[in-house]
Amino acid sequence: MLSPMCQYSAREGLANDWHVVHLGARAVGGAALVVTEATAVEERGRISPSDLGIWSEAHVAPLARLAGVIDGNGAVPGIQLAHAGRKASTKLPWAPGPRPLGPADGGWATVGPSPIPFGPDFAEPHELTTGEIGGVVESFARAARRAHRAGFKVIEIHAGHGYLLHEFFSPVANQRSDRYGGSFEGRVRIGLEVVGAIRAEWPAELPLFMRLSATDWIDDRPSWTLADSIGLARLVRPLGVDLIDCSSGSMVRSAAPPETPGFQVPFAEAIRREAEILTAAVGLITDPLQAEEIIASGKADLVALGRAMLVDPHWPLRAARTLGVEGLWPDQYLRARATVVS
Repeated sequence: MLSPMCQYSAREGLANDWHVVHLGARAVGGAALVVTEATAVEERGRISPSDLGIWSEAHVAPLARLAGVIDGNGAVPGIQLAHAGRKASTKLPWAPGPRPLGPADGGWATVGPSPIPFGPDFAEPHELTTGEIGGVVESFARAARRAHRAGFKVIEIHAGHGYLLHEFFSPVANQRSDRYGGSFEGRVRIGLEVVGAIRAEWPAELPLFMRLSATDWIDDRPSWTLADSIGLARLVRPLGVDLIDCSSGSMVRSAAPPETPGFQVPFAEAIRREAEILTAAVGLITDPLQAEEIIASGKADLVALGRAMLVDPHWPLRAARTLGVEGLWPDQYLRARATVVS
């Protein structure tokens, strides 16, 4: 699986030639499942002004072109539906200066479960009312409807990396006292509602994934933990989530995960075992033998590659050769493969 990776290259949320070439190349390169970057279900839910979007009908046709290119080149087209919450309204990552965008620079007001900013340089988010939470849930449902019309075959709900759903899950960002806060059951309520709303629009025979940050990597205060992720996975499985994509962190800047090869794989293994649900492993998986061992040993059901496939769009095809599988290269590349590929 090509892991969703923001490209910050859209205008008004519309997919363009960059997205077609970028994701189409990974389909040609042998990825079984190609998933778009975080695609905003609301305009205010974009991480940056250059994020992909699916909040209006105008986004459907460009996304359909993108899904068609992925499908036409041998991969399953997937889309990640997202809302950035309090981490929205930021500059492009390569732009100089502080990340948050103020109103004078084209920024917008952000929202969250509680009026707690992501960091000292971020604005205080508007605390969503219960009625506004219902509107966010409906935005996910409308996005799922549009994604189906655009031709995508997999939806992944982004409920990790410190974005809106994860903000509700974690007591670090959620200090509400109503039905959407407090207890574990209250904090995950919005996630269950989003799953139900999407499943009401998304065909039963098509897969639904959920990306979680399996832990906040915070030890000095109440936070989201692996045990919480296992508990949530148990709740969403009967509601129609087929797979948990197991990432971690990004709730606070100060968290320091041990970024070593495969450092998140144990999360996928534990959630798979304890919640009895399919999982995807992601995070510094770069070697074909490493990836094969994850699947062969039952630690996860799917390997998601990010940076490794930015560097090498043909990583799966090279991995196949390393593992003794031939005959997968496109006919157009066969001559070069015999002399160049190592």
